[in-house]
Amino acid sequence: MVDVHRVKLPGVGVLHSFYTDDGGKCGVITHRSGHSDLISFADVSDGADRAQKVSLRLSEDEAHTLAELLGGTRITEGLSKLDEIPGLSIDWFSVDYEDAIAGKPLGDLAAAGIIGLTVVAVVRGDSANPAPSGDFVVFPGDTIVVAGSPEKVARAFAYYRSGVLAAASVEAPPGG
Repeated sequence: MVDVHRVKLPGVGVLHSFYTDDGGKCGVITHRSGHSDLISFADVSDGADRAQKVSLRLSEDEAHTLAELLGGTRITEGLSKLDEIPGLSIDWFSVDYEDAIAGKPLGDLAAAGIIGLTVVAVVRGDSANPAPSGDFVVFPGDTIVVAGSPEKVARAFAYYRSGVLAAASVEAPPGG
């Protein structure tokens, strides 16, 4: 198991780094803007006069692609296994200033007519608020994580975005 070091970079984001078997150091700086920097450099304690350094700026999509090419993380693999459960969707909603939920409490989705959906957490900055109550106030920049059927997740996100509860879709029975 690789020992990963995590360092908060005030005003920038977070650096995750680890040492490789050959004495190098590899890391990722995750910026608050969503960009990531993949960095690699030699350890200066090995007697080298100058550490060789490589830095590569990646967009969010590029970082996800690189992670997939490298095999993903254990967390991603675990979530992927959960996604294979029929009828279960785990998704997140990033709250913007214009969203109806911004600055308001989560409320009770069941009382709003969305039954069978769970708000797993609200992520704010570097911390998660697991299983928040209905009076938990959501702000722009927060991420709401929910679990339920794909249809109910979509309905809840539409409700958070517009403040209006969309009618539930009714599917015709097979052969009908």
